[in-house]
Amino acid sequence: MEDLTARVLSAIALIRPFLNDDGGDVELVEVTQKREVKVKLTGSCRDCSMKQSTLRGGIEETIRKAVPEIKAVIAVED
Repeated sequence: MEDLTARVLSAIALIRPFLNDDGGDVELVEVTQKREVKVKLTGSCRDCSMKQSTLRGGIEETIRKAVPEIKAVIAVED
């Protein structure tokens, strides 16, 4: 599981600069035993009207491309 987490963090590092450019960010909350990634959108991403597109088309796509074993990426709130 540690290897999965490290690989997910590496994938997040790839997308992070694009989120930062728009004043947002993403934090890894957890990689579950079911191979689901839980993330928290922060900064301007948290309240953006495009956050679902960012989550699916940016964050999830990047993570699943880098770590194909991941089944889903889920945004969690505070």
